[in-house]
Amino acid sequence: MILTKLFNIVILLLVFAKQIRADEYTVLIDPGHGGEDNGATAIVGERVINKKKFADYVFEKNFTLEISQLVQAKLKDKKYKAYLTRSFDRTVTLQERAAMAEKLNPDLIISIHINSSESKASHGIETYYLDNHSDLVVKKVEEIENKNLTGEDLVVQQIIIDLVIERTGKSSQRLSNFVHNEIIKKIGRNYKMTDRGARPGLFYVLALSKRPGILLEAGFMSNPEELAKMSSKKFKDDYANAIVAGIDRYFFGGPSSSLPLL
Repeated sequence: MILTKLFNIVILLLVFAKQIRADEYTVLIDPGHGGEDNGATAIVGERVINKKKFADYVFEKNFTLEISQLVQAKLKDKKYKAYLTRSFDRTVTLQERAAMAEKLNPDLIISIHINSSESKASHGIETYYLDNHSDLVVKKVEEIENKNLTGEDLVVQQIIIDLVIERTGKSSQRLSNFVHNEIIKKIGRNYKMTDRGARPGLFYVLALSKRPGILLEAGFMSNPEELAKMSSKKFKDDYANAIVAGIDRYFFGGPSSSLPLL
């Protein structure tokens, strides 16, 4: 009886301490795309107006904003400092996202995206952390997410990437493992979505932030079955809960993630 009471007291103290500690951390959440940049698109039906047929589209930018707002609210409930790179549908350049990271000095950045492919059969959940690689499949994803950078910018950003990888690579990989594992537990199994893994990728939104961070691809908009799942409020809420659980594990569930920033 006494041991049970002591155990309960210890648990309460740990929970309270966790809430206090969470207040020490800042998370920047990046809803992918926005404004003029719709991101991935999908047709979900059609309307008839004056006897003319018009396709009904859904846009990645709206999915990412909804999920990001849920993540922010849930993090704030846990006493984290949580910010968004955009809180409504507007265009935000990679440089502007980087400037926000520089101003807020977050402990980590979470960039949220929805995948797409030329094939409707492509499916599954992916998580990326910043690192060099030679995976041709990943390079196709990079081309989509980095499409606004060309020429000299790419050369400069590659130099930045190498420096950031050296400083934050281990923390980013550790973060990706924690968050991805929570997503697979809460989303992959319950929604029967394939685990495509946590893998390295060269994404400039992560490099420019100069902080530990990950880029999430929640599923494929180009896959009608996955699009239907991702469109539900429950999916978005469950996905946001998984991200927050992974962040909790990153800060409180393992060895120190402290690494020097640029």
